[in-house]
Amino acid sequence: MSNNQNQKTNQNEELVVKFEVEGQEIKLSKKIVQEYIVGSDVPITNQEFKLFTELCKVRKLNPFLREAYLIKYKAGTPAQLVVGKDAILKRAVLNSNYDGMESGIIVQKQDGSIEERQGTFKLGEEQLVGGWARVYRKDWTHPIYSSVSFNEVAQKTGQGQLNSNWNNKGATMVEKVAKVRALRETFVEDLAGMYEAEEMGQEIPQQDVIEVQAEVEEQTEDTKEVSMNEL
Repeated sequence: MSNNQNQKTNQNEELVVKFEVEGQEIKLSKKIVQEYIVGSDVPITNQEFKLFTELCKVRKLNPFLREAYLIKYKAGTPAQLVVGKDAILKRAVLNSNYDGMESGIIVQKQDGSIEERQGTFKLGEEQLVGGWARVYRKDWTHPIYSSVSFNEVAQKTGQGQLNSNWNNKGATMVEKVAKVRALRETFVEDLAGMYEAEEMGQEIPQQDVIEVQAEVEEQTEDTKEVSMNEL
């Protein structure tokens, strides 16, 4: 085979990163990530592909189960790597030192007083102003506490209005952000680098669990497995 033929073969090869999550082998190529994970058809860069696959590999995230997302809506702007709240909670709960969590919302009542309460219930005349969470570790004497301001984290449309989730489920959303921040600070060894969509001001694309493993298998003749250092 000539050098030209060798170069053509190498150019046609699709780089594939392989790792295992809970006994299941995950194969990610740039094409698969672009077509099934990214929230648009805006092309991702090799660097963005590398960062995404490295996060999934190190943190044992299965993007086909919607545990991790790579969101890119505009060319020339960096893609956002975000994870699902359940993926963060799952890794915290699996830590042997996890010892429970309390969370809720912060409201301003009609008399102007501020109340921190558990759960997300509030009356119509009360103003939602924030969320809070407290996470406990068995090997720490004091819990980690996190509170967030609603106005700081609430997502808005281009017209400056709250988006549908934050407008209709604001209490649930702001409590979720507080939970994720407290969990990450408590279990940094398991959750470092894992940011939930609401923290990053991103909306997760509404898609179902992805079934692409068979398609990945069909591509193996034109793929080459690589380590992260080769990307």
